[in-house]
Amino acid sequence: MHPAATRSSQATIDQFQQYVIPNYVRYPVCLVHGEGSYVWDAEGRRYLDLFPGWGCNILGHSPPRVVEAIQRQAAHLIHIPNTWYTEPQGNFAAALCQRSFGQAFFCNSGAEAVEAAIKLARLHGAPRGRYKIITFENGFHGRTYAAVTATAQPKYHVGLGPLVPGFDYAPFNDLAAAAHLIDRETCGILLEPVQGEGGVNIPDVEFLSGLRRLADEHGLTLIFDEVQTCMGRTGTWFGYQHAGVQPDILTMAKGVAGGVACGAIIARTEIAAEMVPGKHASTFGGNPLAMAAGLATIETIERDHLLDNVQAASARFRERLIELQARLPIIREVRVRGMMIGVDLKVSGVSAVGKCMERGVLVNCTHDTVIRLLPALNITAEQVDEGCAVLAEVLEELARAV
Repeated sequence: MHPAATRSSQATIDQFQQYVIPNYVRYPVCLVHGEGSYVWDAEGRRYLDLFPGWGCNILGHSPPRVVEAIQRQAAHLIHIPNTWYTEPQGNFAAALCQRSFGQAFFCNSGAEAVEAAIKLARLHGAPRGRYKIITFENGFHGRTYAAVTATAQPKYHVGLGPLVPGFDYAPFNDLAAAAHLIDRETCGILLEPVQGEGGVNIPDVEFLSGLRRLADEHGLTLIFDEVQTCMGRTGTWFGYQHAGVQPDILTMAKGVAGGVACGAIIARTEIAAEMVPGKHASTFGGNPLAMAAGLATIETIERDHLLDNVQAASARFRERLIELQARLPIIREVRVRGMMIGVDLKVSGVSAVGKCMERGVLVNCTHDTVIRLLPALNITAEQVDEGCAVLAEVLEELARAV
């Protein structure tokens, strides 16, 4: 048993079955400790985590500077409501905006950030009678009502109707289709600069620049959902910086505070001005613990030169996986943008997740056929090779079974 465990995985599973609503599909393992890209279960088995915290643990598990910052902050203030000023919130807002643009609003999750962005876009459009927002197929924006309605995937809507009115859907990477949906009631366009849950779908630069042009021509608010692509995930501080196409609002969460619950939006100052007192709020948003963790995350990325490491590790993943694709006809496509990696198969990849876990490597499968990796920014070359070797072994086994 691992020193951090007080009981077996099965004992924890038994407790969950009695007291926790079973709305998640969980693997029969209780994780108790993590360091960097490795995590251990209650029985002491080690796993290489290539999908740490669904992308939230952007520095891996328990990054030292983040841990120390939380410990220091907890000794002074854990929570203070937003009726007061706090240094950590001002400092983190400055750090984010200096690496992007505009002004920040803090919340606790990606869905909350998307909700805030939707409200702000509608507030901006309200004087002109505008409220509709265009989103894109295979996108994912969260589980709250407006966010799930914005998610143009019918499987997430089943049984939840009526949904929030005012959303129109277009095929991803199809500029003409998006332009066709614009009418006098349209106020905004919302999309991920790289679709994550949709399968690591990378759009053409011309598509993003075309949406910027459409937004400018029609007076629309362009929103980039950067919940997954923020904080260096793609090799730049934010995903929009790859294309050089700046949105009016961007959302962020997941890795923004190194694994601590935190969400935010950044908005151009003239649009942010619509969010006056009483229009929106978040009780725990901007709490000192999350702000301290976020600042420590930025410090770690910069001091450890992790944007450079993302470029190197990304190239190494691409090389290994392209080599694998050349050997295995079941691989349809390899898609890589920084530490967002998708291996699109011609067969279901669901079973590969369990087979990798049996061999000590944690991965994800989305849309049934896409093996998805969101490794930590500080993953080492040796860990890239270790993970790719196991994935190759599993996919070779899967190919033989076809």
